[in-house]
Amino acid sequence: MALPVEAWRLEGISPRAYQHPADRAATAALAKVPYLDEVVRKLIALGYERALRAAALGSSVRLGQEQLPHIWVLHRQSFNALDLEDVPDLYMTQLPFANAATIGVDRPVVVLNSELVRILDDDGRRAVLAHEAAHVHSGHVLYQTAMLILLRLATGVRLPLLAGLPLLGIQLALLEWFRGAELSCDRAAALVTRDPMAVCRALMVISAGEASADLNLDAFVAQAMDYSEGGKGLEKLTRLMADMGLTHPMPVRRVRLLLEWVREGGYDRIVSGDYIRRGHEPPLRDEADAAQEHYAKRVSDAFQQAGSSMGEVGQQLGDWLARQRGKGDDE
Repeated sequence: MALPVEAWRLEGISPRAYQHPADRAATAALAKVPYLDEVVRKLIALGYERALRAAALGSSVRLGQEQLPHIWVLHRQSFNALDLEDVPDLYMTQLPFANAATIGVDRPVVVLNSELVRILDDDGRRAVLAHEAAHVHSGHVLYQTAMLILLRLATGVRLPLLAGLPLLGIQLALLEWFRGAELSCDRAAALVTRDPMAVCRALMVISAGEASADLNLDAFVAQAMDYSEGGKGLEKLTRLMADMGLTHPMPVRRVRLLLEWVREGGYDRIVSGDYIRRGHEPPLRDEADAAQEHYAKRVSDAFQQAGSSMGEVGQQLGDWLARQRGKGDDE
């Protein structure tokens, strides 16, 4: 007999078990950018993460046993399902668009927008919370927090301390990576909820801004199956330019890719217990395959879109780090 979803646990599961090839390949491409990790960690050490956290949580309400406990329980269940003992704090903030985010590296927190909680039922909320738990489980929080910092800086005052950093190039490259990471977390949400269609339904509701009772999931799935990434010339360029500024892949694309993974058997294999465990991950194969070449080019294109080559970006990052070391960390 199957366990109820509340008690469902994928014991010892490794994030490699459900990692989407786009996530793996884009992560490998970012790893080849000289000094990028060091610069990202330096931005966090300089206090930008604390400022981001204060801005996000200053007007939010922390949920728990005394505040919307039914949502807090769904949050805890998501981490239990991924076999994670530490459960981050959960907050809700009053914002009129449906979204959620995980911020912070050492102490991540999950923030839900009020509109998302309003339009989703418990199945949809569970799917979103499972998606955010997968970001923590997969170790996405470093790059994700850096991306949120850069998006915030892009709308604020440019600080002298950041002079010399190719901020736009880093931002576009992290956005490219994050769109791949989102596909991994959609898979994890399907596993945690044990219902891939619940994830598709949540994406439909978030896209339309209407409750699921007023929408037709079959029609939305058919729309996703009709979605084409083809085209050439101006059509392909227009789609590429539109995608480069997005934090998330198009919802219909996410539905299509998730259901393709389910049809190929990936979901059923993991649910049946056939998955990679933490500490038993096989060595990463050489990523010099078609997927890696594709995403390496996408990351390179992101820097070129910002007016720099990969080599120039590495030089700029190295020069900036050298200046920071010269100033000392306490300045």
